[in-house]
Amino acid sequence: MAQESVANEISGTGGDEHAHGGNMLGPILCWAVVFADIGTSVYYVPGILYNTADIGSLAGFFVFLTMSVFVLLTLKYAEVTQRYPQGGGVVTVSATAIIPWAGALGGMFILVDYFLTAAISSLSGMQYLSIVASAIAPYLLPITIGILILLGILNWVGISESAKVSLVGAIIAFVSDVAILITVFTHMSLGQFFALFPEMFRGHSIGLSTLLVGFAGSFLAFSGLESISQLSPVMKHPHKKVAGIALLLVVLTIGITSPVLTMLSTILQPAQAKDAILSTQLISLLAGHWGGGWGTFLQIEVAISASALLIFASNTAIIGAYHVFMALSSMEFLPSFVLKRNKIRGTPHYSIMLATGIPIAILLAVLGNINLLGDMYAFGLLGAFSLTCVSLDIVRYREWRKVDTKAKARSQSQANDALLKQNTAADEPSSQNEHGNRLVHLISETPSVPMSNGHLVENSQHAHYTESQEKKKSLWFKIDFFLGVLTSVLVILAWSTNLVTKPLATGFGGGVTIIGLAIAYVNYASQKRKGRVPVPVVVTRVDQRLPESTLAILTPENGYNNAVIQAAIHSAQMTPLEQARPLVFLYVGQPAERLITPRMMEIVDPYLDDPKAKEYFGRAESMAIKAQIPHRHFVYLQGKPELATYAWQVIHPHDTVVAAKEDSEFKNINPDRIRYEITTDGKVAHLLKSWQQ
Repeated sequence: MAQESVANEISGTGGDEHAHGGNMLGPILCWAVVFADIGTSVYYVPGILYNTADIGSLAGFFVFLTMSVFVLLTLKYAEVTQRYPQGGGVVTVSATAIIPWAGALGGMFILVDYFLTAAISSLSGMQYLSIVASAIAPYLLPITIGILILLGILNWVGISESAKVSLVGAIIAFVSDVAILITVFTHMSLGQFFALFPEMFRGHSIGLSTLLVGFAGSFLAFSGLESISQLSPVMKHPHKKVAGIALLLVVLTIGITSPVLTMLSTILQPAQAKDAILSTQLISLLAGHWGGGWGTFLQIEVAISASALLIFASNTAIIGAYHVFMALSSMEFLPSFVLKRNKIRGTPHYSIMLATGIPIAILLAVLGNINLLGDMYAFGLLGAFSLTCVSLDIVRYREWRKVDTKAKARSQSQANDALLKQNTAADEPSSQNEHGNRLVHLISETPSVPMSNGHLVENSQHAHYTESQEKKKSLWFKIDFFLGVLTSVLVILAWSTNLVTKPLATGFGGGVTIIGLAIAYVNYASQKRKGRVPVPVVVTRVDQRLPESTLAILTPENGYNNAVIQAAIHSAQMTPLEQARPLVFLYVGQPAERLITPRMMEIVDPYLDDPKAKEYFGRAESMAIKAQIPHRHFVYLQGKPELATYAWQVIHPHDTVVAAKEDSEFKNINPDRIRYEITTDGKVAHLLKSWQQ
């Protein structure tokens, strides 16, 4: 059991769900969090779309059209959730798939989205509330700013968002939406409903320009999908199944409500849709469209519930924004003060101030004009969607290349086996030939599977693996890949359209992104001058061999980490550059004193919270770059020192560099010989091993 536990730790699997118990989210609660975000978009999107040039009554049609791309997007986001259980969404996937600066770019995109979500949701919430409290109508902007300040204070106090509260809100929103649809269809025959479709297109000629503008603009109706990838750290296992079910529920509930409500609220209420104020209240007005006792009650209920849910969505955006600020600071793209926590409540007050203050500044800049906010919205949302899609395509393509490489290797192995059998048949007596050939055949069909302890075992479950099964798997992989590429093309098309047709969004989003990246560059340059370079990618699992590599084992308290780094780089340099050995820096951090349940929207990566590991990795990266080491890998494990031994058995390094005083602590490392080296920073040991391939 001890070995299994270590294997789980080193491969990054197991334990989390049991550790956090009932705090982990199942598919229903994940659906609730996502729907409570996406589901609120319908309260303000119809009016914004209707007042977009050349769209008008076509608003419902374009939401229907974009729904198909939304379905494809959910498939990609479900995979992101599965692949990156630490959370982070676009920040994590783009930094891993492309370069670290792509993660910074993705962070800026999603921040722009969160800023505008907080602003537009809080303002829209107050506009819905003004239906039942008309006295607040002249003071919507100052009240909205007051609400945002209150949300900032609540987050400073440390009141966290609850998935169970989201569930209540999501159920209320969905039931209210369905109640509105039932009310409409009790006053309208099926024939009258279908007659609305030609009415929707009356007076419109849909040219290419209108098609692109409507398609791009209606993505606003699906803002909030990115929140599923931020739930990974608090999601039950298996992530693939939980995220798949949750997003299926999201597609069904959004598909039933959003397109139809958008169509009905704009076509049945054209006068209200044109009005600057009433266009922000269309869903509540639709509920009371036919008047009467039930209609009036439903209109008031929708106004109150919509107001509460929109404020809730605004708070979700603030939480998401300050966690992205903290993640970018932990990755050393933003200054370290962003991570500081106040001594009273222990909350990141600077991050919360930024996440709250910027939406307030936006509201003041547009003077509370919700249509202007809608025009500004497209840049960050579609930018984050586009970067996520492209990054996942890159990851899939690399896997495809690996599959092709393995297939070629298998074909070569089979050819070698056939040649070996022919030679055996020619050399052995006929009485032994049949037995000998059968033995060779069985061995060639039974693949060797590397286990977590590094040994090879024969896996009999794979003995009957056939080419037809592999082709079926490969075919589905290819279909999935090309569907993903199609999704990326469509999302990028929408983003590109908005870059041209919505100059306000491009100016605001592009400006925020450029300022953010400029700050990141200055901070990066500052770290570089100090001899530290932010590490591109740090993995928290070991799942591949790196033969002939050099492994440097770093620990928190040995005092000789600088010597180990120096000696490992020197060892990696001992071969010509074109044959350079991979250099692996492994830091085994101290186990956490207690298990901390991650909060929603938080990026959970133990490395980001270990300043010593970041310091040594940054120093190692800086020195390795100067030494022109091309293949550098950084692995962070948290737990017992014996994890280093199991990592050694998986990686199969030729040279393992440790502090000399610690060479006896890694008892299960069985080197062929040990060589000691004196560096300017102390004595180290080289544990040398020639693995049999």
